[in-house]
Amino acid sequence: MYLDTVFMLGSIANSHGEGRWAFAAGAGAASILWFFALAYGARLLGRVLASPRAWRVLDTVIAVVMIALGISLVLH
Repeated sequence: MYLDTVFMLGSIANSHGEGRWAFAAGAGAASILWFFALAYGARLLGRVLASPRAWRVLDTVIAVVMIALGISLVLH
């Protein structure tokens, strides 16, 4: 994961010229914020997702999104 991130971030940041360090800092800050939000959200949703019904609803939503993405890829 870290090697992919470093190589991908580095190659994308290089395309931003003089702003490459600002881009890299922003991407790093966004990554840190995302993982903290993910951990905090998991803590908050722990009780809600404890029931099998909640997982069925979540699985259904994910299935609908995946099917919609698949159909949009086939049509375009």
